Amino acid sequence: MILAESPRRQRVTKLVNWGHWFALVNIVIAITIASVFIFSSPLPDTVIGTGFLLANWFGHISFMTFFGFVIFVLPLCYLAVSPRIIKTAASIIAALGLALLAFDALLFNRTGFHIGFSSAPLLRSEAQTQISHFSLQEWGFLALLFIVWFGFQLILANAIWKRIERLQKRRIGVPVSSFFIVCFVASHAVHVWADAKLYQPVIKQDNMFPLSYPATAKTTMSRYGLLDLARYQERKELQFDPEIHKITYPVKPVYCSVKAQENVVLVVQTDQQPLTKLPNLGLKTHSDYYSTASSLEGLIMTTLFGVPEIYEGTLTGENPVLLALPVAQGMAVSIHTDSQLPNVLLKGFRQPISNEHRGLHLAFLPGAKIEQYVDSKLIEHNKVIVATGFNNSTGAARGTLFTNLDLDASIASTEDLAPTVLNALGCNAPVNFYSTGRNLLSPSRGWLVSTTGDKVVVIHNNQQIEVLSNGSYEITNMTTGQRSNEVLNVDLLSTAIKHLTRFSSPQ
Repeated sequence: MILAESPRRQRVTKLVNWGHWFALVNIVIAITIASVFIFSSPLPDTVIGTGFLLANWFGHISFMTFFGFVIFVLPLCYLAVSPRIIKTAASIIAALGLALLAFDALLFNRTGFHIGFSSAPLLRSEAQTQISHFSLQEWGFLALLFIVWFGFQLILANAIWKRIERLQKRRIGVPVSSFFIVCFVASHAVHVWADAKLYQPVIKQDNMFPLSYPATAKTTMSRYGLLDLARYQERKELQFDPEIHKITYPVKPVYCSVKAQENVVLVVQTDQQPLTKLPNLGLKTHSDYYSTASSLEGLIMTTLFGVPEIYEGTLTGENPVLLALPVAQGMAVSIHTDSQLPNVLLKGFRQPISNEHRGLHLAFLPGAKIEQYVDSKLIEHNKVIVATGFNNSTGAARGTLFTNLDLDASIASTEDLAPTVLNALGCNAPVNFYSTGRNLLSPSRGWLVSTTGDKVVVIHNNQQIEVLSNGSYEITNMTTGQRSNEVLNVDLLSTAIKHLTRFSSPQ
């Protein structure tokens, strides 16, 4: 007696085989889209780091795509309903999934974070800004683009369905599946080792791909004597990798003109003496200003370059755009300082406080001299910004901005001064070419990131997040000054650090 498969079983078998091939093709597409994540981040400079990157790329993306197939498409194949309905449903699911992956890749390329609950407020804010500029025509274009993408998936599904018997004869399923499995297992195994050794070329890739949770085995390894946890914690606390080895400053050439008739004065206080006369001169005040440098040298460098003091050692010999651009266009630039402030950048521009030429004046002065320098006559004939709050004993310290400019920012930091002054002079070049700060006349984001000593400082939504080089962090409520127990916004931190190290050249 010959037992033949029932028509229903034959249909289910064919649908399952079709589903595996459909998933395989979409894995290849997903891997291609995921290359955006790789090119959005500095490439590792070691063989192990590069090997982990490739294994993680193929292993994680293939696993994520196949898992989506198992959850959403495979159950449909066993329903054994009309193949046409299953192919259409699978095409819709694939189109949506890959579109979401592409959107996440573009979001990561622009901001450094992935779609998630913790990134929702940032994503919502940016989406509202972008959507507000969308016209009906642009919405129609997006809808058409998705329809075309869905149509491609439908054509792909039908093409595989018609050729399923021919494809099955090729017998490439086992080798391809084995390759992806080996990549997936190898990437997690390498990460376990790298996590135990604190191997930065691998660890710093943790947030590269969406839904990525690399394996760690510190507890298990220590239980079997393979890892000394105490020694591990000690090494972790001593290790600091700021990723600033070589830099490109500015990132791109800065092309813009300045208005020769403008007169701008930027005064930065170098001590903590209270200013008693300044508040009576009619200047606007902005109390949420943060002086982030931890030394006078760092304060000068951060002000002139518009980048955190973590770049101080690598910017030696570079000319800040704030000085070079006006000088190149014939504008007079002078710097007024206390005689006790040595800095190689100041030598060619240092002038006595009595100098009253037209153009750009920068001053680094203690409170007593600021009270003498800034008067009603100076304010009447110049655009003036006075920044206070520097404290070399605490690092990031809260101060005040006094100005007669119409600043449009709820929070500000030292890094924002250079872009704001250049914009006040008439330069409209993109700020991110030469600074990690913002133009306070028209700020592009609502959070700050800087460094003080060996700490990364992020300020957002009434919170100050301080992250030490060993990975520990502390969140402070800026209203109460008390430590907060809120969950760390990892996506915001990742975005901030990516922005912070944007001048670091790939190794």
